[in-house]
Amino acid sequence: MSTTGTTGREAACPGDARPARETTDRLLRAATRSGAHLIAEAALLVQGWAVLADPIAGAVYSTPAAAAADGVHAAADPRDHPHCLQRPAAGAVLVLAPGPAVPPEQAARVATSTAALLEVRGQRAAELRGEQMRLHTTLVRLLLAGHTTAVADTLGGSRLTHVTVYRLTGADVPTAHQVLWRAVRPSLAPHADACTLLGRLDGELVVAELHRGGDDGRVLRLVSRVSERHHLLAGMAGPLPLAEMPTAHSDAAAARHSATPDRRIVPADAVGTSRLAPLLPAAPYARWAGSVLRPLTPAHRHLLLVWLRTGSKPRAAAALGLSAGTVRTRIRELARLLRADLEDATVQAHLLLVLRAPASADPDEDEPGDGDTARDTARLETLPAGILDTEAVRAWARGLVGGLEPHLRIALACWLEQHARTAPAAAELHVHRTTLSNWLTQCADHLGQNLADATVRAEIHLALRATRNGPDDPAALPRRGGRTYRRL
Repeated sequence: MSTTGTTGREAACPGDARPARETTDRLLRAATRSGAHLIAEAALLVQGWAVLADPIAGAVYSTPAAAAADGVHAAADPRDHPHCLQRPAAGAVLVLAPGPAVPPEQAARVATSTAALLEVRGQRAAELRGEQMRLHTTLVRLLLAGHTTAVADTLGGSRLTHVTVYRLTGADVPTAHQVLWRAVRPSLAPHADACTLLGRLDGELVVAELHRGGDDGRVLRLVSRVSERHHLLAGMAGPLPLAEMPTAHSDAAAARHSATPDRRIVPADAVGTSRLAPLLPAAPYARWAGSVLRPLTPAHRHLLLVWLRTGSKPRAAAALGLSAGTVRTRIRELARLLRADLEDATVQAHLLLVLRAPASADPDEDEPGDGDTARDTARLETLPAGILDTEAVRAWARGLVGGLEPHLRIALACWLEQHARTAPAAAELHVHRTTLSNWLTQCADHLGQNLADATVRAEIHLALRATRNGPDDPAALPRRGGRTYRRL
């Protein structure tokens, strides 16, 4: 009896080796093209759907697109999806749902091979990631230096016209950078409708999303998830024209100083939003603000706004990318131009009102003949008659600070006069710092306000002055005796 020349292995499994090789070859060819093609090929081979789910980004790749939600849910709770195959892959989870006609061993082979190829692609991307991150940081620095045309030409020319900036700080910034990089999958491909740059500058993570006037919210969602997971605080500014990237950068830093663990990402337009300004009579308010701001340039106004919103000169310097000495010098010059003591708490509250005046409050819109008078009489120390002494403002003030106990009201007023510094205020009140901190916590709970917000503090200061019917000075603080509440 004659035999053929086949080897033992081929004779043993003549029908299995060829399909396995074909499956591997098809997946290899797809992997050389892109991750999306690899997932699509895997879905085709299992005659079902395939999703690469990331814990931050959600569905990275999905075939078909309608299966994205099912894939994310299956990755989050595998026990509720026993029919799905799951494999860890490149920091994410590969989820396959094979069709009923596909043998289990073939589906398992496709899942294992696809996950391995995704790992290889991830390792290759990690090798290039360091160089790509340095390039992104360089492009962000160029934007901040004003080289917007060169960067825009590199990224797609005139198609990218606006920018939204996020600035994140926290102890886990390096890890968050890696996670956000994988989730965003940034690309510098020209002629795209949007491009995201991620850079590390001075210990913080800067995300600049370049687009054509508006974004779809995807990057915001990713930044929010990363901030929550890695306990970061973030500020957001934009969209602004690309040429105003430095303004967006400093606005985002100012907004970040108002972020808290309960509200980890704060948009710049939510910082400094005045609840009092809409109640002021429009015409006299606009004329007064326009007259006060007449000597200042837009750059001056922006510096003052960032300083007031961040609450200190060093923080303003960090937000603006300047030295603290430069900021101090410029504020002294602005105090001379405004003929006011900008270190006075009341003046700062008035100045914030001025800077938050309606956009129509232009100095050139003063009524004919009264421009010189307005220029001579408009001062920050005192408000013109008829602005704060209206029934609407008085009702607002009573609603804001009404009901505060006398000792809390006096302590809060003293703390605000001391520019929210606890130690000097406690010394002036002759109470322990811990006592004052406890009182301030009670004030915040009673008012339902965030005392860390500079605008909130300014408006509370004005409300206290508007509702004052007796002395709010430390000498009037009720004393109960004892070591903690020493008598004067």
